[in-house]
Amino acid sequence: MLIDTHCHLDAAEFDADRDRVHAAALAAGVARIVVPAVAVDGFEKTKTAVERYPGCVAAYGIHPMVVMSARESDLGILRDWLARERPVAVGEIGLDLFVSDIDPARQEFFFVEQLKLAREFDLPVLLHVRRAVDPILKQLRRISVRGGIAHAFNGSRQQADELIKLGFALGFGGAMTFSGSTRIRDLAKSLPLESIVLETDAPDIPPAWLNGGRNSPAELARIADVFADLRGISRAEVILATAANARRVLPRI
Repeated sequence: MLIDTHCHLDAAEFDADRDRVHAAALAAGVARIVVPAVAVDGFEKTKTAVERYPGCVAAYGIHPMVVMSARESDLGILRDWLARERPVAVGEIGLDLFVSDIDPARQEFFFVEQLKLAREFDLPVLLHVRRAVDPILKQLRRISVRGGIAHAFNGSRQQADELIKLGFALGFGGAMTFSGSTRIRDLAKSLPLESIVLETDAPDIPPAWLNGGRNSPAELARIADVFADLRGISRAEVILATAANARRVLPRI
C-alpha cells in the first residue's frame, strides 16, 4: 500500500472538499496518510480529521514557522496531547533558515524542547529541515531520539548519510518530479532504497503536472511512478519498499 508520510489533510485549503480529497486518495491506492499538526490551536482539527477518515494518523508538534506566535506554555499543552493521544510522531518540528523574519534562537528553543518531549515519550519526529540540516544534526546528536523522517529533504548526500545514521528516513515528493531538480532527483536515484519514504506535503509542494495548483494525497501514486522511473524499478517495488520504510521509522502507523 502507498503511505503518504506527510500530508496536511486538516489544512484550510481542504475545508470545502475534504471528503472528496480523502476518497480520491483511497481510490489512488493511498492507504495511510500521516497528518502532522503545526500549532496547538490546530490540534483539535488534526484529531478530528484523523478520526473521521480511515487510514489517517496524527502527529502533534509546533512548526518552526509559527514559533513567533507560540507561547512557551504551548509546550505543556503539547506534552499533554502526546501523553493522551498516542500519536505516531512528534511533528512537524524543526528549523527553517530560509525565512528571515523569524528569530532563529526562538526556533531553536522550541525545536530543542520538542526533541526532549520526543525522547521522553520515545517517539520519532517529523523534521522540517529547510536550509537547516547542519544545525538540526547538531541538536539530534545532542538529544538522541527514536529517529523519524526528514520531510522534503533537499540537503547534500553527506547530510543525508548523517541523518540515516541517526535512524531517519528521508521524504521525497513533488519537488522530485521537476526535471530541473537535479540534486533532489540524484539523491532519489542514489540513496539506499531502504532510507526513502514518499510524501505529498499536500496542499503544498505540488508536483510538476499540477502547474502550481493545490496538491492532494491522491498525487502520491504518480509521484511513486516518477520515483520508480528514476530508480529503474517497478511501481510495485516502490510501494513495497517505501511502505516498509515508513512502518519501520513510524512503528505506530
